[in-house]
Amino acid sequence: MRVADPGSIVWDEVVAFWLVLWLISPTGFAGQLSAFALFRFFDAVKPGPVAWADQLFHDVDPTSDPAAWYKAGWGIMLDDLVAAFCTLLVLAGWRAW
Repeated sequence: MRVADPGSIVWDEVVAFWLVLWLISPTGFAGQLSAFALFRFFDAVKPGPVAWADQLFHDVDPTSDPAAWYKAGWGIMLDDLVAAFCTLLVLAGWRAW
């Protein structure tokens, strides 16, 4: 594909959201729906730390350096993992409140 973060591949989002679901379980449908909405917000809007994680590996060019493919892969995953972490922080704060 030779694209930095191809939109047709969503495994990074799936894995990150599964992590969220695993860490908030057991929870009902409303909790899962809230977690999904929060995760999608953080992943789409990319506020603060999510934007930082998204930009961290943007200077990596795997087409010029084949050894840089692993860095590009981490760059694709990192913003979704940070979005998952932010989702978990908001949910933990909501439960503690």
